[in-house]
Amino acid sequence: MYRYDEFDHAFVSSRVEQFRDQVSRRLSGELAEDAFKPLRLMNGVYLQLHAYMLRVAIPYGTLNARQMRMLAHIARKYDRGYGHFTTRQNIQYNWPKLSDTPDILAELASVEMHALQTSGNCIRNVTADHFAGAAADEVADPRPYAEILRQWSSVHPEFSFLPRKFKIAVTGAERDRAAIQVHDIGLHLKKNDQGELGFAVYVGGGQGRTPLIAKKIRDFLPEEDLLSYTTAIMRIYNLHGRRDNKYKARIKILVHETGVEELTRQVEEEFAHLQGTELKLPEADVAAIAAYFAPPALADRAEGWAQLAGWKKTDENFARWVSQNVQPHKHPDYGMVTISLKPIGGIPGDASDVQMEAIADLAEEFAHDEIRISHEQNVIFPHVALADLEPLYRALVAQNLATANAGLITDIIACPGLDYCALANARSIPVAQEISTRFGSPERQAEIGELKIKISGCINACGHHHVGHIGLLGVEKKGAELYQITLGGSGDENTSIGEIIGRGFEPNKVTDAIETIVDTYLGLRTGREETFLEAYRRVGPQPFKEALYGDAKAEAA
Repeated sequence: MYRYDEFDHAFVSSRVEQFRDQVSRRLSGELAEDAFKPLRLMNGVYLQLHAYMLRVAIPYGTLNARQMRMLAHIARKYDRGYGHFTTRQNIQYNWPKLSDTPDILAELASVEMHALQTSGNCIRNVTADHFAGAAADEVADPRPYAEILRQWSSVHPEFSFLPRKFKIAVTGAERDRAAIQVHDIGLHLKKNDQGELGFAVYVGGGQGRTPLIAKKIRDFLPEEDLLSYTTAIMRIYNLHGRRDNKYKARIKILVHETGVEELTRQVEEEFAHLQGTELKLPEADVAAIAAYFAPPALADRAEGWAQLAGWKKTDENFARWVSQNVQPHKHPDYGMVTISLKPIGGIPGDASDVQMEAIADLAEEFAHDEIRISHEQNVIFPHVALADLEPLYRALVAQNLATANAGLITDIIACPGLDYCALANARSIPVAQEISTRFGSPERQAEIGELKIKISGCINACGHHHVGHIGLLGVEKKGAELYQITLGGSGDENTSIGEIIGRGFEPNKVTDAIETIVDTYLGLRTGREETFLEAYRRVGPQPFKEALYGDAKAEAA
């Protein structure tokens, strides 16, 4: 992973001290909240319903044991003993005191972490495939390019005050595990016919109030032109993006209103002025950064195959966990392990300080000191020998971290919702907990198969409900919480926006509605191999509408 150099250390430390002065002036009353707000937001500090919230960046979801221990320490010393991992591959602390935030940032800087640009109208944390560097279907590791984008975009003078927040995602695999088509810019690392590396470039995706799928504006952008072309896109957006209406300020609206052909023409025209300038990526610099992400030296561990087969025969729970939470690695003697932060009935994405300490210890012992955070709010060990899976599993069981549900109905994405967020209209956490409890039986989950539920407490869609196979959006109607259901969404290489199925459901009826949808799917699928999403795309919404609403016409919430 990338390590700070002298410039990085000095830069982050100076920003901490700058913010310390700003907090001091705010607490003394010298600085009013209106003036302080944009300053705190650029340092990741929000004011939520009950307290301040600090959002810490985990660039492209990559960290090591030392950094995870620091996150545990902060949760224990400055918060209430836990943190919440988010769909932006970040971690949020919900209860820090404002007076403590400079000290927290200083402690983060000591382990090469920060909270810069985790909020504000700037380029946010660049995200990537959580299996990057390990996946068998990978063309190349996307993280060096995510790091290049991070360095380029940090406190960029031209792009620090954009019309609206801006999000970039990068993937380097056949399967899109980074949801690049619902980002402002999505980059798919690929090779052309000559074997050269480059990117397919997508622009104008996003969720929220107006969910739109990104448009491909370049099928192959040479590697060396990454920053030139990205700058061209940003300049067109910065110049023409709506600043008069924050609900229409995202680049997706600009693409929609301008038209993809005209926007592409403008980007290409700007790119023509930038190509070959100082923004051109030198091969030596790319190689130097890529060297930071060289995979660990993985010794052959062929004995793991026989050991694994024996362990699976003697322990049904272990076998289920391996089947669900371990994916094939580039090296045949290794696997990529998903550590679920979705215990049955638990709060999606939450981890206690004790659990974070345990994850750090286990990463050092079994995973070559590499940890990833997925946008699906789970922790990943990308390099684990098959021969180490059984002892790792036993250690995870002891920490309630061995739930075998990756990709299943209880592996729910949920935002903090109205329990914490000042923007929310409805709660997300209790709904997720109830659904998880209802479908918690391992046998039932196995029968249902792959099914992704995603829950947002407001239209901002922090829970990615638009791309859930089943999406839940909490809305407020006549002073009460109501949950609108969408079906058929997906955030993979075949991205789709879910369709609103009909009128919303009261909180005490949501789980029953989900059960009706699931039972309908089980009744109409052509066999166990047909997933929920495949079945929905085959039959459409009508069978589900009839099951939920009968013959009465469904009215959208």
